Amino acid sequence: MTRAKGLAVLMSLLWLGGCAVGGEPPTRYTLPDDATTSGRASGAAARHQLVLRPLRLARYLDVEGIVFQLDDITLQEASGHQWVEPLGRQLERGLRERLAHRLPETRVMFEADAGGETSQRLRVEVERFQGRHDGLAVTEGRWQLRDADGRLLALEPFRVTTPLAADGYPALVRALGHSWDSVADEVAAGIRRLR
Repeated sequence: MTRAKGLAVLMSLLWLGGCAVGGEPPTRYTLPDDATTSGRASGAAARHQLVLRPLRLARYLDVEGIVFQLDDITLQEASGHQWVEPLGRQLERGLRERLAHRLPETRVMFEADAGGETSQRLRVEVERFQGRHDGLAVTEGRWQLRDADGRLLALEPFRVTTPLAADGYPALVRALGHSWDSVADEVAAGIRRLR
């Protein structure tokens, strides 16, 4: 490792360490709304129904602080930069809104609101949703779609990396939001192919 690169890594670690143990109240973030929509689809004229099952989030992501990957094996939860509400809840709500926009002929509902209705059911597992030391936001996991009888229609992985537009946690949160937009694009395209 060159001396300049080593110094840059050291400075990054010191900056992140300071963010993790600072004495100020934490800054709280929410994922941005879908960057590609200007309004929400109502689903009132829906020909299809899609039930979102509860999202599964890797345990290390189910924390208050935003997770940052310092190198290939080290992860750190920031105590000074936290999610305003549980990340899983934000991802579920954001996915429902994004899919409702991308699938306008589909009524997208949470499982708790669906009752006994027969419809396709979508399960999403998120294994990575973090910033990375090389200036990327990483979103990774898989989604599965089952029909009303429980038969598996699709099981697909997703992996999206989005470059940060600037340094800092606000840019990271925006990049993670863009990554979630891309995941919704992939899932919606997969559902359309199965119709």
